[in-house]
Amino acid sequence: MPKASASKAASSKSKGVKGKGSDPIAIGIIGGSGLYSMAGLTGTREIRIKTPFGDPSDAIVTGVLEGRRVAFLARHGRGHRISPSEINFRANIYALKTLGIERIISVSAVGSLREDVAPLDFVVPGQFFDRTRTRISTFFGEGIVAHVSFDKPTCPHLSAQLAAASERAGVKVHRGGTYVCMEGPQFSTLAESHTYRKLGFDIIGMTNLTEAKLAREAEICYATFAMVTDYDCWHPSHDAVTVDQIISVLTKNTENVQRAIREAVRALDDSRPCKCGSALAHAILTDRKLIPAAVKKQLAPIIGKYVS
Repeated sequence: MPKASASKAASSKSKGVKGKGSDPIAIGIIGGSGLYSMAGLTGTREIRIKTPFGDPSDAIVTGVLEGRRVAFLARHGRGHRISPSEINFRANIYALKTLGIERIISVSAVGSLREDVAPLDFVVPGQFFDRTRTRISTFFGEGIVAHVSFDKPTCPHLSAQLAAASERAGVKVHRGGTYVCMEGPQFSTLAESHTYRKLGFDIIGMTNLTEAKLAREAEICYATFAMVTDYDCWHPSHDAVTVDQIISVLTKNTENVQRAIREAVRALDDSRPCKCGSALAHAILTDRKLIPAAVKKQLAPIIGKYVS
């Protein structure tokens, strides 16, 4: 964790961002490959937030979508400039937390490990399997220790809403399943792809698990629209797939997920019947008197309601 003098917790212009009247911005959207902006977002404003962990992937764009205030962040930066291993996941989640975000709708392009999960299908996964090697996936350390529950890594309530929104948007969706998160940026070897299938995994991608871990520590509900772009290299027809075909699928997926996001935002209410909002209640093990003051200050948006 950087020292307190490295940067401010968040830029002053990000604090207390509100919507119409006194409505806070409680819904965050993280766009993945192919989704670098949100269609239908009105009254937009760009906010650049500095965090103790560095800069987020891009400016956060706030606005109104389906009558709700939302914040949009392009995970790879606009123009797709940041590889999966280079994403500053801590800065992204921290920045959204400082805006008051309570729920994150994540969008991710994935490969399919099952014959019946075809390109253009969506998956709303309920589980992750970690194959990353270089990611920092916690806000804690350097004087404060916390262990959050992660048996259900996505929010069940928000996941159900995303699946229902996909159906209303006319997209074939698979509820549940396991997303194996690999390091990348290279795709799988054939041996790896076959192994993942034997282990019963459903889809493969390079980004969502780290976000989910950090969102849980930040007490933010997290769920994913996983857009299937291709079969991973295990599939017999893999060699026949062209770049043009993949781009065509990605373009169609982006159109579909824009509709699904609007459906989800329209249907969301303010209730959070899950346990995500209290994930840290019993997770911080460190004696409060021994937590360094600099750490308390840096993590105030994350731990403030438990540690003064």
